[in-house]
Amino acid sequence: MAYVNSSSIARKGFADRLVVLRDAVLTAIAQRRTYLRTVAELNALTDRELADLGISRLGITEIAHEAAYGK
Repeated sequence: MAYVNSSSIARKGFADRLVVLRDAVLTAIAQRRTYLRTVAELNALTDRELADLGISRLGITEIAHEAAYGK
């Protein structure tokens, strides 16, 4: 009995790699914008408003990082 194993190897061309790189860069830019916007919005709140939300000023960057990049 003979077995034939034919599998094609997916090869990515230069253009495909550029598309992947572009998508990665655009994703990184969007995440950074989300981070900066979140930091700015939380810093704009008063201490009282932050306390009502259960957030301290020291936790703003951590919350922004989580919002932009996930856990």
